[in-house]
Amino acid sequence: MARTRVNVSALHAALDAARTARNLSWRQLAGAVGVSPSTMTRLANGHRPDVDAFAALVRWLGAPAESFMIDAEGEAERQAPEEPELLVQLAPLLRARRDLGEDDVKYLEEVIGAAMRRFAADREARLG
Repeated sequence: MARTRVNVSALHAALDAARTARNLSWRQLAGAVGVSPSTMTRLANGHRPDVDAFAALVRWLGAPAESFMIDAEGEAERQAPEEPELLVQLAPLLRARRDLGEDDVKYLEEVIGAAMRRFAADREARLG
């Protein structure tokens, strides 16, 4: 049985990307998430967050918790579907753009989602 743990570096990188996209300091990010600034410092130093902080962080990111899980050998868990991961990564970038309104962002998310579903269907057809 594989022992699953939090991939702290992946979680920290995702938070940093979202923080940068939203032009937030680490302290502002902590406040927006509802965790202490020391939680962010611990993550930066490679320490796992407690379960409540982890839940708040992934909820704020809008990412499935499985996206930040690795097994004992360090391999990422394969349970999270590919499509939401891409959209989760792009959503903060799209929302940070000042030249896009909320309707624009929703439209782009729909287009990207449709493209990803098409790519997956094409891949399945080729693989049989």
